[in-house]
Amino acid sequence: MAAPSLWGGTKIKKLCISCARFLLSTTRQITIGNRQNTGPYTTRNHGVNTHIRNFSRTSFLFNGEFEWQDPKSEEEVVNIVFIERDGKKTQVRGKIGDNAMYLAHRYGIELEGACEASLACSTCHVYVHEDFGSKIPDPVEEEDDMLDMAVFLKPNSRLGCQIILDKSLEGLELTLPQATRNFYVDGHVPQPH
Repeated sequence: MAAPSLWGGTKIKKLCISCARFLLSTTRQITIGNRQNTGPYTTRNHGVNTHIRNFSRTSFLFNGEFEWQDPKSEEEVVNIVFIERDGKKTQVRGKIGDNAMYLAHRYGIELEGACEASLACSTCHVYVHEDFGSKIPDPVEEEDDMLDMAVFLKPNSRLGCQIILDKSLEGLELTLPQATRNFYVDGHVPQPH
């Protein structure tokens, strides 16, 4: 026996719970019978428990977009220094919550970050100045695993993507190592995207 139509004359003979949730999640409002359902609730429909819900859209940021926003106040500002491979010191004005790797990308510092902060590479390897080693949380196991693959590893080595700025890191110095293990062999310098 075919179930009554829910969408424009389509007859559904069998409807498992997964299919029902998928079908109902792809529409904003569902009309069942004479009633328009716009709020989240569970109904028993054709022998299948079906969850109907509305979707709302909120603004969101992609990886690294937070770091492209300027601080809202001076209380949020955290100044750090990147020491590049050639010894050049670059002063960077960040804010609380910024990721050091994405902040380097914003200011054009060659800190690769091939995995986009997903702890799948060691291309954002940096050396943390000894005065700040205890102010940064200890690395998680996944970060330690990736650091094992980094070249020129030192006791103060960290992944830049795992350094999140806070006020205690004011004046932090991050030194880029002379080389990193990346995915390119022809001298190509990847651009952040």
